[in-house]
Amino acid sequence: MVVVGAGAAGLSAALVLTRARCRVAVIDAGEPRNAPAAHLQGFLSRDGMAPAALLAAGRAEVAGYGAHLVDARADHIAPAPDGFSVRLAGGPALTARRVLVATGLRDELPDLPGVREQWGKDVLHCPYCHGHEVRDRPLGVLGGRPGAVEQALLLRQWSPDVTLFAHTAEVTDEERERLDARGVRTVEGRVKRLSTADGRLRGVELADGRETPREAVFVLPRPVPGDTLLTGLGCAVDETGWVRVDPTGRTSVPGVWAVGNVADRRAQLITAAGAGSAAAIALHHDLVDEETARAVERLRAAKTPAPAPAPAVRAPDQ
Repeated sequence: MVVVGAGAAGLSAALVLTRARCRVAVIDAGEPRNAPAAHLQGFLSRDGMAPAALLAAGRAEVAGYGAHLVDARADHIAPAPDGFSVRLAGGPALTARRVLVATGLRDELPDLPGVREQWGKDVLHCPYCHGHEVRDRPLGVLGGRPGAVEQALLLRQWSPDVTLFAHTAEVTDEERERLDARGVRTVEGRVKRLSTADGRLRGVELADGRETPREAVFVLPRPVPGDTLLTGLGCAVDETGWVRVDPTGRTSVPGVWAVGNVADRRAQLITAAGAGSAAAIALHHDLVDEETARAVERLRAAKTPAPAPAPAVRAPDQ
């Protein structure tokens, strides 16, 4: 079988499958979502570890159980006799009876100077991933996307100094009341840029020239799933445009699973790893069910008596 994507979800799935004595190829293009981050947090026993180190350890583990690691980009999946054909960009195609896709998502960032340059350093997105590291510091939240007010309210748990920059959004009276009650300051006006000095965030500058000093700013990027392999195969999507999966990651196409951020925009690293494990177990059960059904057919065929030969017909005497 083929696992596409060697992040936490894909490697976790590959580990379960190889330990179940399955032949597994893991294809990965080497573009992890968390590459800009220096450390990962909230992953039990690996808190503070560099993301690249976690992936390297995972690759070594699955290779140790016999997985074949392929450093390439999978660019197409198509039905094939007894399974699927997974084509590699500029290379051959692999055949597999089952496919698990864990190709993640990409973060579409606000188009403001300073955001991309500081992304993963002091421009952040997840309070549970990064809030502890910037606790008690002056924090900002960039508005303009749904959920910004809720994020500002949430961040008040980590710092007494939180400012919501409305930017292109209009803060309603109800939202402002909630922010005031929580002790979150609101700054109206369009943001021009995030200013920096010596490679560090200095503050948030508005179009009218005002600048508010901040040491970290949280933004809400638009998540874009890397699901072209799945949609190209005909996997159904939900009303929001994301690939529809069941609790184990099973898609609408028999034999295809999707796990991690490609199917769940909210999945954190540890969540994705757990989803990969659950999907691998479900996938393996599905494979065993198929093999058992085939074995039953062979057994029944072997037990079926061969038809008796037809009696010889004697030619009439001449």
